[in-house]
Amino acid sequence: MLIDDYVADLSRALAGPSGPKRDLVVEARDSLTDTADALEAQGLDRAAAERVAVEEFGEVAQIAPGYQEELTVVAGRRLAAVLFLTLPLSVLIWSAIWHIFPGDHPAWSARPAWYTTATALLDAIQVVAGLYGALALLALGRGARWMRRPVPITRSLGLVVMVTLPLCGLLSLLVSAVSDLPAGFDRLAPVMLAEVATSAFWGLQFYGAVRCLRLTRRA
Repeated sequence: MLIDDYVADLSRALAGPSGPKRDLVVEARDSLTDTADALEAQGLDRAAAERVAVEEFGEVAQIAPGYQEELTVVAGRRLAAVLFLTLPLSVLIWSAIWHIFPGDHPAWSARPAWYTTATALLDAIQVVAGLYGALALLALGRGARWMRRPVPITRSLGLVVMVTLPLCGLLSLLVSAVSDLPAGFDRLAPVMLAEVATSAFWGLQFYGAVRCLRLTRRA
């Protein structure tokens, strides 16, 4: 097998974030090319030098699992960073919204007794998940050298999102349903921006969770 064929097979065998995957494949190609250049300088023709370089590098089935684990950890770090940044930020954004609006509107003061508990639970779920993201980010980053099994951490991040997102969605719907807010409240610029930001955050979390769960099954 020549270098181009080997690199193409390696690329097809890997899945994960495109940038890190491309870097790993390029690194493998550079290593193979350097070896082939050295062998060619020793007198082998180019095709033979490439075949020997590929043989010495190892079969794709042997090399790919290590590369795949590295890509899986990268995906886990990215999701951990998303949780750490977006979940506490969501709490801060909506806390600011509810402290400013709707002010002294009668319906706001007449909200059910359990309303405060529901909103506190919603905030707590997001803060706890965000803190877990911070711990996972540390474990998969600086702590990676001491981690013997980083893949389960990546999988746990995906599972955390798959649990917290439905809970947060249900609590948000429940809170919104009992909030008899002033007409036009949802069209206020700060509220609209908060809703767009929250939707974007949830989309990033869901995308990252799906990718992490898929990659951990593959790894």
